[in-house]
Amino acid sequence: MFVDKAKIYVKAGDGGDGVVAFRREKYVPNGGPAGGDGGRGGDVIFRVDEGLRTLMDFRYQRHFKAKRGEKGRNKNQYGSNAEHLVVRIPPGTLIIDDDTQEVLADLTRHGQEIVVARGGRGGRGNVKLATQNNTAPELAENGEEGKERYIVLELKVMADVGLVGFPSVGKSTLLSVVSAATPKIGAYHFTTITPNLGVVGIDEGRSFVMADLPGLIEGAHEGVGLGHEFLRHVERTRVIIHVVDMSGSEGRDPFDDWLKINEEIKLYNAELEKRPQIVAANKMDMPDSEENLRVFKEKVAEIHPDLEIMPISSLTRQGVKELMYRAVDVLDSIAVAPSIEEAADQTERKVYRVEEAKEEGFTIRRENEMFVVESVQIERMMKRMQLTTHDAILKLARTLRHMGVDEELRKRGAKDGTIVRIADFEFEFVEGSSYY
Repeated sequence: MFVDKAKIYVKAGDGGDGVVAFRREKYVPNGGPAGGDGGRGGDVIFRVDEGLRTLMDFRYQRHFKAKRGEKGRNKNQYGSNAEHLVVRIPPGTLIIDDDTQEVLADLTRHGQEIVVARGGRGGRGNVKLATQNNTAPELAENGEEGKERYIVLELKVMADVGLVGFPSVGKSTLLSVVSAATPKIGAYHFTTITPNLGVVGIDEGRSFVMADLPGLIEGAHEGVGLGHEFLRHVERTRVIIHVVDMSGSEGRDPFDDWLKINEEIKLYNAELEKRPQIVAANKMDMPDSEENLRVFKEKVAEIHPDLEIMPISSLTRQGVKELMYRAVDVLDSIAVAPSIEEAADQTERKVYRVEEAKEEGFTIRRENEMFVVESVQIERMMKRMQLTTHDAILKLARTLRHMGVDEELRKRGAKDGTIVRIADFEFEFVEGSSYY
């Protein structure tokens, strides 16, 4: 089964907690703090593996969680960092944040990687929190929470040559003739509902990857007939072979077929119109094909005189070898002298790293007789503090006072005994005191 889209959940590892500890050695009076820091949580990393071709693995496993860092120890021993979780993905995978729809990366080369969820920092032990005023603090920090998010993976097939055209024009038959691929072939529309890949071997050791892309229909750029599912794979191909049923066996006009498919490709992505294209005039073994080809060439010459049109028959293999030779020659010319469009395409494939904006400041709102303080910065700090000791409460109070929370509460009417809530914690406001 070919899977080209998946939604998964990733969670980086939390940082290890710091610890409160003191030196308790013989002959060392007043040994001082000795609590070590916690280790950093593991990152979640996506890495391209050219051995993969689909997103099948993500159909059965949708949750990826890295390990948390090790907790600190006494005697000033640091906890070890957790190993990173490396998730293998096929080349041509687009990584999108499901909440913001922001493209995080577009990975195309083997070994290319991106950190999609960064592990949390380890909490500091009381050694790091000692100051001149408090040389033996009885407080430590919890490890920072690792980043978590939902990710959408979209695979765009990485093929050198893509076969496009209406359903039942002979694309699958052509792929089966020139490669070892065994696509499903049938005398009905949409026999192919997922892309098929095949390696085409040419003399002198030359070869390329060719994809049989599912048949397009009118309105595909708007999603008609799973159009978006099909068209996104065309974006990766360097050369397009447009297969046209020259016999008109479906009752359609070959020239109209060619116009409609090109229009759908153009409406989906205007850059694809500039991609090198070869027309494979297929089914030349059928009656009326010769006459239809003559009329087709005349009409095409009026609007696109430089377009290459090569008559073939996938069934009898007439002209197939010549078509493959021409395709590899076009590929070689692109490799030697990349066009402006190819250079632009390479620029679009760079990895984007999203930096989180710092969220500072606070807001205060009133709920009946209670004041609620909301601040990402304060809540993040409180999550890291081990609010079980007097030293930790004092540190929090000093932080709130320096940020101006005390003063703003007084302006809003807070008095002795007023309840103040921050995140999941509730405090009693004490006027004139340095803590709640």
